[in-house]
Amino acid sequence: MTDPNNLQFIRACALSELPPEGAIGVEVEGEPVAVVRAEGEVYALRDVCSHAEVPLSEGEVYDHTIECWLHGSCFDVRSGKPTGYPATEPVPVYPVKIEGDDVYVALTISNKES
Repeated sequence: MTDPNNLQFIRACALSELPPEGAIGVEVEGEPVAVVRAEGEVYALRDVCSHAEVPLSEGEVYDHTIECWLHGSCFDVRSGKPTGYPATEPVPVYPVKIEGDDVYVALTISNKES
């Protein structure tokens, strides 16, 4: 288990850049990251669908789910687990912290259970 006190958080974007319910794609140290606001909370996950390798940040967000725009694969933004086919593999999720208007992401993979 990763000690949250030892994580290196890197600024990903401004909180004000996020839509009220949706995602944006950013790059954090060369890694594609989807920063998602869902139900008032902010999450981060790898911005690549595990089924078709397209940006998840271009898809729709609803009920803590992000839907891939290409084939409709759905993922829980809290755990990265697929919730709808055709994807069967999860995507990595990353710890997030917010300071003022800044969203920070730690690229250490978090194994959250939903």
